Amino acid sequence: MKRVVLFLLTNLAVIAVLSITARILGVDRFLTANGLNMGMLLAFAALIGFGGAFISLLMSRTMAKWSTRARVIERPGNEDEAWLVDTVRQLSKKAGLPMPEVAIYDGAPNAFATGASKSKSLVAVSTGLLQSMDRKQVAAVLAHEVAHVENGDMVTLTLIQGVVNTFVIFLSRALGYLVDNFLRGDNEESTGPGIGYWISSIAFEIVFGVLASIVVMYFSRKREFRADAGAAKLMGDRRPMIDALRTLGGLQAGQLPKEMAASGIAGGGMMALFSSHPPLESRIAALESVR
Repeated sequence: MKRVVLFLLTNLAVIAVLSITARILGVDRFLTANGLNMGMLLAFAALIGFGGAFISLLMSRTMAKWSTRARVIERPGNEDEAWLVDTVRQLSKKAGLPMPEVAIYDGAPNAFATGASKSKSLVAVSTGLLQSMDRKQVAAVLAHEVAHVENGDMVTLTLIQGVVNTFVIFLSRALGYLVDNFLRGDNEESTGPGIGYWISSIAFEIVFGVLASIVVMYFSRKREFRADAGAAKLMGDRRPMIDALRTLGGLQAGQLPKEMAASGIAGGGMMALFSSHPPLESRIAALESVR
């Protein structure tokens, strides 16, 4: 409930900041005079920015199972499956969480947690991870994923994504109108947005989208450190998580679908700024520095 309230308050705060800034700078008066309804643009940006992120969150568990072909363990079919379910149950109990769905999927070493809320979450591990680590290390990875659920990381990242989406949509279109009016000058009657608007707004959206990705990935990296620390706390010892990360460093981690890349135990990017996960060495160092 708290995070739903936070979602609504954040949404309203973004709209208020954009509206006040535009009014102080006089941008709203200029754009309104030139055919752009600032109120409608703000509403549109918030609807698309937050709406898209929120819909993705609501569908995250279903999409994760579909895209990875993960099989939810409803009735354990062997000892390993029974151990997985029991381990997640114990970790969830320690964290004070409802029991998540537990799933296995075929693939290279990786694991992830997702879901729209703490009561509707999914923890999944790959067959490659189960084959590459001992049970204590796998338990640490599971603890890391349970810590993500405990911290509400899926909702938090959705809020951040919604905020930056709103800014990207609003700014790209507002600046597109400015460019379009500058190019047309006073010699042409205003009959709606011209080609300058469409080209420039798309260009601005690409540029701002890249900058927004840097912001989102920064927060994604921060939450990985928190989940590692949470795993150490749930395990009662930091060593299993450190060992799991070291083992993972010697493996070729599996690539999750693009929309789920930030949810895995391991991830990366073309550059450090665009990486969803910190380097494994940095995560190990952070754990080792905890006293």
